[in-house]
Amino acid sequence: MTNPSQAAPPSAPAAPSASTPRPAVATLSRELADFLVELSITLNKHAIYPESHPLLHGAVDGVANRLGTLFVGERESLSIGVARRQLIIEGVATDPLNAVLKELAQRLHNHHVGAVKFVRGIGRDELGNALAALAIDPVRSEKPIGLDIERVGELWQHVRFFPLTYDRLQLIEDEPGGEPPSADQMASGRATQLWIGLARAALVSDTSNPAASRDEADDSTALEPATVARAIDEHQREEAYDQVIVGYLLQIGEELKTAEGPEAAGLQKRVSRLVGSLKESTLERLLEMGGDKGQRRRFLLDASQGITVEAVIDLVKAASAAEGQTVSHSMLRMLSKLAHHPSSGGPRAKTDPSIRDVMRRLVDDWTLDDPNPEAYRQVLESMSSSRSSAPKPSRTAVPTEIEPERMVQIAIEVGGMGPQVREAMLDLCKAGRAEILLDLVERAPSEEAGAPVWEFLQGERILETLLQQQRVDMPLVARFVRRMGIGTVPTLLSASAVFDDAKTRAQFYDILQSLGDDVGATMAERIPESPPMIQRELLAQLGRLGALPAGFSARSYLESEEALVRREAVRLLLRNAAERDETIMSALSDPDDRVVFAGLTIAQDKCPPAGIELIRQRVDRGELDSQLRTLGIRIVAQQRTPSTLAWLLTLLVTEAHWPRKPKLRASTPEMLAALTVVATYWLDDPAAETVVRLAGQSRDPEVRAKVARGRGTTTPGKDSRNE
Repeated sequence: MTNPSQAAPPSAPAAPSASTPRPAVATLSRELADFLVELSITLNKHAIYPESHPLLHGAVDGVANRLGTLFVGERESLSIGVARRQLIIEGVATDPLNAVLKELAQRLHNHHVGAVKFVRGIGRDELGNALAALAIDPVRSEKPIGLDIERVGELWQHVRFFPLTYDRLQLIEDEPGGEPPSADQMASGRATQLWIGLARAALVSDTSNPAASRDEADDSTALEPATVARAIDEHQREEAYDQVIVGYLLQIGEELKTAEGPEAAGLQKRVSRLVGSLKESTLERLLEMGGDKGQRRRFLLDASQGITVEAVIDLVKAASAAEGQTVSHSMLRMLSKLAHHPSSGGPRAKTDPSIRDVMRRLVDDWTLDDPNPEAYRQVLESMSSSRSSAPKPSRTAVPTEIEPERMVQIAIEVGGMGPQVREAMLDLCKAGRAEILLDLVERAPSEEAGAPVWEFLQGERILETLLQQQRVDMPLVARFVRRMGIGTVPTLLSASAVFDDAKTRAQFYDILQSLGDDVGATMAERIPESPPMIQRELLAQLGRLGALPAGFSARSYLESEEALVRREAVRLLLRNAAERDETIMSALSDPDDRVVFAGLTIAQDKCPPAGIELIRQRVDRGELDSQLRTLGIRIVAQQRTPSTLAWLLTLLVTEAHWPRKPKLRASTPEMLAALTVVATYWLDDPAAETVVRLAGQSRDPEVRAKVARGRGTTTPGKDSRNE
């Protein structure tokens, strides 16, 4: 059931011959396998039987009992990753040829679900409701579950669904009659399917901004290994997300072992670059998720057949850390030197046989501790690193073999700074490791001890350097900003305006918000000179502050040509009770429906008389859309006067051409809204008698229901003439 080696479809390259010994594979526990089968069968029963059927209740009880047994002990949650034809649970990919589990995977996949997570404490009713929703054909439902995450998250607290968007990437197809693809382009086939599946899973988006999604979908770099690696590194760690990534890595490792041709070469190159781009901590985390030791070692052997020496070494280091101990550090140092040896002629496209043999011997048994003392091990690693093999430029400071980080740490502890320490700090900054210096400052024994290093960071304008990078390290920027305080606001605002990506600017704004309400004054100063898009965002950020800057007024932005700027200005002005009525009038007069909606929303509580008249005029002239007219009618009805009733009746009754007698207007949202308020407040008014009689005789059940509810009866179809 859980043999990943069977995951290749018929179009994949042929597997090795039967005589070739196959490595042991990791399998699911009986409890997990039985739970998945029970879950799949129960979903099928939901699709067959009505909701009240006894067999359906028994099936839900069976899943609940299976799930309850899995939460015995320390397990707090259970995450299931979803591929197109198989599931990934606890790092193990199920057999895509198993009909029951394949159908379960396809059902979740069709709902645009990338992963599902069950949390301890789930009740039987909550589980039943979630399964009933999953059983609905997504074609017939209003929205697939994966595209309705916000609403679903409010319904079920102990069942979480993670979306997987499919408009972000497109399958690479061979152009008919074109030249064969290069090794890095990848032809269309099994290897391409696996890489695109991994990229899709890595680039899962939580954003609700459609414009941002479109921008990302058009990004031609979405399939690049660096982009995929960055997405995995930056994703907030979630077991369900990691399950999907691990499942694809296991299948890719199996493919690398046997695949050949240009497509396989493209996959090999991309995987090598992906491994080299991932952070060590991320790679270690993924290998920890990759099942037991046997499965982890099988993946290393499979992957080593087709990736570069440098990527193999990265995998070995991460896997050894995931095992809790190590392969020999001396062996890793030797492999590192071989990878950078001048005779290698540059990076190799594929691991040579000698490295594969070393890999096989390493993973057979690597449980011995390093016999070298820690200090000696550090010296050896420094000597074998590629950094030490390159000659350093001559400087005025006396050369030293001590690592820059260690030198700065010693300087802080002994309270001594000099040219060598400054050169060490410059080395770290030029290597893009300024966060190490900040770590040393924050962990210093006292504020005075770390002050020289902090003064160096400020003097070298490291924050400005970080902000000028193409890929800004936002967590590191946030740490600098917290230490430097309110004085960084102008710098952050200038840096954010450079980026066209709204999500990136939003990250800057979040950092600014963490500094408190004092940032408001500088934001307000920037608004007039900013383009409309930035003006809208800055006004929205001011609205998130607890208090607006002293002397600031958004009234001048009510004249902006950009409707969204006017809308944000309306929201800010409505915070001032003294300007409420005037702001409502400005919003109701606006030509843009979005601004009018903001005004109508506030006017529902209390609308000035002039606003009531303005709403009536705009409804009569047909200047508003149906939703706004309906909302406006309800607001006008707040004034229970004869003139209000007369106006409402004009929206309900017209005169027939022949014979000339009154008749109800066509049923529209505005007409129904007007009928509702008349039936609620003026049911017994003689002026409304004709309307009430005609509505009671209407053939439209919804029209009759409005009058019936006004009378307080539950028989909306009853003819008023029989009363």
